[in-house]
Amino acid sequence: MPKKMGKYFIALVPEEPLRQEISHLKHLLKEEFGVKYALKSPPHITLKMPFVYNENKESVLEAKLESFFLEESGFDLSLSGIGNFGNRVVYLRVKYPPDLPALQQRLVRYGKRTLGQHIELSDLNYHPHLTLAFKDIKKDHFDRLIDFLKSKVSRYHMAVETVSLLKKTDSHWIIKNNFNLLK
Repeated sequence: MPKKMGKYFIALVPEEPLRQEISHLKHLLKEEFGVKYALKSPPHITLKMPFVYNENKESVLEAKLESFFLEESGFDLSLSGIGNFGNRVVYLRVKYPPDLPALQQRLVRYGKRTLGQHIELSDLNYHPHLTLAFKDIKKDHFDRLIDFLKSKVSRYHMAVETVSLLKKTDSHWIIKNNFNLLK
């Protein structure tokens, strides 16, 4: 069977109803400012940036990730406040315990050792955040967009009990599988 490479990433995806609430914020941004790129994926906090993997071995990837996450413990975090990277990315700030960056670093090392993934600069310079808009923000809308979000965003609590593998299909990211963490 010929090799067919798929694109994946690993993230923390909020459970309902928080997922819907954050999706609603992203839809409001589309209505008010025409930004829609962030709607191509569910709300998430990235643990491992997008990577390519042989789709014919997708079940192997899932089994290895399940094995890894069975040894990891869940934790709580909160989301509050708006942040940005320049004028291209606007996000919810993540207030997190040391568990989150430690999990991310273990996952990166596991990916290199077990899955043959390269360690990228973004893996080493980890800044947990939940993106609300990126790529298609017009410069003249940026300040108004920030003010708009500040008036809509409150403080959110998130119990991290699962980690998701997302896969790009067509031009959208879908949750391919969820892996439970220890309670």
